[in-house]
Amino acid sequence: MNTPKAPDYVPGHGLLQGRTAVITAAAGAGIGGATARRFLEEGARILIGDAHARRLKETEQALAAEFGAARVTSLPCDVTDEDQVGALFALAEQTHGALDLVVNNAGLGGTAALVDMADEQWAKVLDVTLNGTFRCTRAALRSFKASGRGGVVVNNASVVGWRAQTGQAHYAAAKAGVMALTRCAALEAAEFGVRVNAVAPSLAMHPHLVKVTSRELLTELTAREAFGRYAEPWEVANVIVFLASGYASYMTGETVSVSSQHP
Repeated sequence: MNTPKAPDYVPGHGLLQGRTAVITAAAGAGIGGATARRFLEEGARILIGDAHARRLKETEQALAAEFGAARVTSLPCDVTDEDQVGALFALAEQTHGALDLVVNNAGLGGTAALVDMADEQWAKVLDVTLNGTFRCTRAALRSFKASGRGGVVVNNASVVGWRAQTGQAHYAAAKAGVMALTRCAALEAAEFGVRVNAVAPSLAMHPHLVKVTSRELLTELTAREAFGRYAEPWEVANVIVFLASGYASYMTGETVSVSSQHP
């Protein structure tokens, strides 16, 4: 049996030309990093944040060398720290003027049976994945409301927010919370012209996922995908681009599954 291969990479079409975006957890080769690249390819200016300062600087330097230093800025940001979140959004406005787009990608997973899970394990995943998305969404909406020019928030959820998976109670609860937060924020933000949506990937492979997930589980999850392969991070980023663009102008409060998974 031939190993399924990913489709050809899709070139940019200027869908975000001249827009300014904040993207969290954008260092490295995961969905955040792929989103940063895709936004640049679509014409945006970006400010990327990540809790890993060294990897973040390396990502900024690589993207700046390719797309120009004027279009790429970075600032270390731990989304569990309100002061750091505030500094990230303040820098976006100082550097690029009014903000247009925010992608809340920061999240933390792990595997633990509920009967063995410590309070600290539960709280840490919830604080990064759900509370961090709340802090950044709140900062985004405050910025958009003050500017009066509208804006877009795209949150990164997960199919486990809908589907049960053993060992993922903390992560599933957090991602289900992100979906609910997305719906409520969308209703509140509509009155000042802001759209809030989310993506829910099933399995997008990247180096960090390999470190925190067993090979057996990854094999099992991949086998559930209709295409017989995991998603490339850029395939999820393509849907984030769509939600951030004018093509999704009538969508808000929605969570779009980026998955070929069957039950």
